[in-house]
Amino acid sequence: MEFLQLAKERYSCREFSDRKVEQELVDKILEAAISAPTAVNKQPYKIWVMESEQSKDNIKSITRFHFDADKYLVLGYKEDEAWTRKYDQRNFADVDAAIVGTQIMLEVQDLGLGTTWVGHFNAPKLKELYPQMESYGLIAIFPIGYPAVGAKPAPQHEIRKTIEEAIEIL
Repeated sequence: MEFLQLAKERYSCREFSDRKVEQELVDKILEAAISAPTAVNKQPYKIWVMESEQSKDNIKSITRFHFDADKYLVLGYKEDEAWTRKYDQRNFADVDAAIVGTQIMLEVQDLGLGTTWVGHFNAPKLKELYPQMESYGLIAIFPIGYPAVGAKPAPQHEIRKTIEEAIEIL
């Protein structure tokens, strides 16, 4: 698919069918994620694939925005592994993780699947359930699945700033 078409067609899918996502598609999503560019190639992120019934139940216990997806990806980052800009000490761990998350969402769309960026979740509780996440900033959960019949973008999906509003040429 042409990139601009892919970017415009991607939407936050909040309705999934009960069809299982094939492992080969999960592998492609993860490959897209780890190919994401990061500042100075530090790669300060970690992805946890939540696919067991217990892990899916745990996701459902920490957010109401689980949408009964087949699988979930949890995305975290470590500030001490990221590049920091020397002029103002701005750490880029969250930016790097956001780039990874964007690539996840675009690959999901390209594969004919659906997802949305879930930021509304109880990160401290998730860290209690999974001690291996303790030292990470947890930035997103991506529910992954096949869109349900009739799933569509939210009404505000098409609302965008104009070029004049978004861009200033200096």
